[in-house]
Amino acid sequence: MSKQSILGRVTQLAKANINALLDQAEDPQKMLDQLIRDYSNNISEAEQAVATTIGNLRLLEQDHAEDVQAASEWGGKALAASRKADELRSSGSTADADRFDNLAKVALGRQLQSEKEAGTAEPTIAAQTEVVDKLKAGLDSMKTKLSELQAKRDELVARAKTAQAQNTMMDAVKSIDVMDPTSELNRFEDKVRREEARALGKQELAASSLDAQFESLDDLGRASEVEARLAALKSGRAA
Repeated sequence: MSKQSILGRVTQLAKANINALLDQAEDPQKMLDQLIRDYSNNISEAEQAVATTIGNLRLLEQDHAEDVQAASEWGGKALAASRKADELRSSGSTADADRFDNLAKVALGRQLQSEKEAGTAEPTIAAQTEVVDKLKAGLDSMKTKLSELQAKRDELVARAKTAQAQNTMMDAVKSIDVMDPTSELNRFEDKVRREEARALGKQELAASSLDAQFESLDDLGRASEVEARLAALKSGRAA
């Protein structure tokens, strides 16, 4: 994984809009759980990649420090060899002086090489340092975002439980309304009233039947009286 792709991925994840993602989700809680898993995995992968990048930077810094130290040491050796050559030349040992001058030149060459290597590494170290700083900031943002996700998930779960409890309570209240004892009493009262009305009806029917019987008796009485008067009439005419 290249440094640029690592940086791009970390930046993209750090800038993810949680609310926009939630608005698009059919089941926000499941989506948040999945996001938390994905974020945790991505953070772990990013941490490993960033750790590798930081390790490479530290190696470059160590190599640079060694080059700088080597340049300083070769400079010291060149100076020592030059001074020795000057001492030998002053004492008349020209051949030995030339030999030490050559050693000084070799040391100076090594010094220049070390300085060149150190100078070449410095822009790379600076660029790598900038990348590492951005990666660290991106990781911090990702961890903050993960905390936000976890808090959002906990909030959502709590709200869901509250809503479920409210719905359960309302269902219980509705069930109580359906099985309202007063409603049962009202229905029982209606039944009693209907029974009472039927009893009244029977009483009326019974009374009507009794009246009819008395009326029949009256009719019989009148018929008997008519028969009696008819008989009397006949008896009187016969006499």
